[in-house]
Amino acid sequence: MNNLILVRHGQSKWNLEKRFTGWADIDLTEKGRSEAWYAGKLIGKLGINFDSYFTSQLKRAQNSLKIILKVLNKKNPTIYKAWQLNERHYGGLTSLNKDETVKKYGEDQVKKWRRSFDIPPPAMDKNHPYRNKILENAIKKKITTKMFNFTSESLKDTFDRVIPYYIKNIEPLISNKKNILIVFHGNSCRALLMKIFNISRNRIDQFEIPTGNPLLIRFEND
Repeated sequence: MNNLILVRHGQSKWNLEKRFTGWADIDLTEKGRSEAWYAGKLIGKLGINFDSYFTSQLKRAQNSLKIILKVLNKKNPTIYKAWQLNERHYGGLTSLNKDETVKKYGEDQVKKWRRSFDIPPPAMDKNHPYRNKILENAIKKKITTKMFNFTSESLKDTFDRVIPYYIKNIEPLISNKKNILIVFHGNSCRALLMKIFNISRNRIDQFEIPTGNPLLIRFEND
């Protein structure tokens, strides 16, 4: 038997402020750091010897993983950082307050943008205050417009980058009975859960992934 543990990063500053974050590179709050620390404690109680660690290219996930590894007392671990595991790109909603967005567009419309499978948020236009920051961070990490849609992403778009990465880089490790820890984001986690548990696109809108709460998946007999 081997194990896969999935963790959404701890609370970020924009989680606290109820703002759409996406590819904006926002760090953890003190509560978020505490959530990551407690996640590490919970994981440590399982006594699992991990073979590989994966995270996204965004610092709220990377810093959550660092805290977890510190709690687990892991020295010089090999960490794979992949943009494919990033949060979905919220497009024009990026940085907006969720409550104010509901007042402007209505609860049903915002729920479709947040939870539906194939409806993307409004596109991020050239004048958006975070567009240049997101582009600059992507360029630094060698992510090009040919690889990724810089306007906005639906959950389907996120699924279409998370799952090929998982199949190529993580699934073979699981098949070889390796123990894996992934620290990433709510929507990239939802996309991966769709594959692992065969969740339909009509049911995935019911799934909310809490921050800093480890999900243990055990594999046995293929």
